[in-house]
Amino acid sequence: MKILGIDPGLRTTGFGVIHKQGSKLTYIASGTIKTVEGTLPERLKTILSGVTEIIQTYQPDCAAIEKVFVNVNPQSTLLLGQARGAAICALVQADLNVAEYTALQVKQGVVGHGKAKKEQVQDMVQRLLSLSGTPSSDAADALGVAICHAHSGDTLKTLGAIAPELAKKGLRVRAGRLIG
Repeated sequence: MKILGIDPGLRTTGFGVIHKQGSKLTYIASGTIKTVEGTLPERLKTILSGVTEIIQTYQPDCAAIEKVFVNVNPQSTLLLGQARGAAICALVQADLNVAEYTALQVKQGVVGHGKAKKEQVQDMVQRLLSLSGTPSSDAADALGVAICHAHSGDTLKTLGAIAPELAKKGLRVRAGRLIG
């Protein structure tokens, strides 16, 4: 299974493509889509076109994208949300299933704790994918999103398979936690 990870940004959107076979993860590609200064619609078009090109080039089976966090500056949060929306439009236009993960979930999935620094994410991505060099921050974040999805996908399938039995016992899963 090929997984495309996206770390959205209005100036720089990171992408990473990995292959998952069993529990083995293999690096395919990563990089960034950079928007030049211009109007917001022009920059969103660049993101949309860039993600579409990546999908056509690497033919992923599914995609994962980082969720927007609420920033101190509401204007920045809105702009980031629009960049994220442009990327999601390209993903769904290509009929890809799209999973969403918070930065905390990505850091926990890659490094093991949610307060990890960018450098720690870069280092662990390099180690997990046996890369010869350290990826850029945006590319490492996108690869981290893909890695998080590769690990979470199995958990979600397992939970989905046992959910009917849990429901019979009066239990359910909310936000990844078993509740009664």
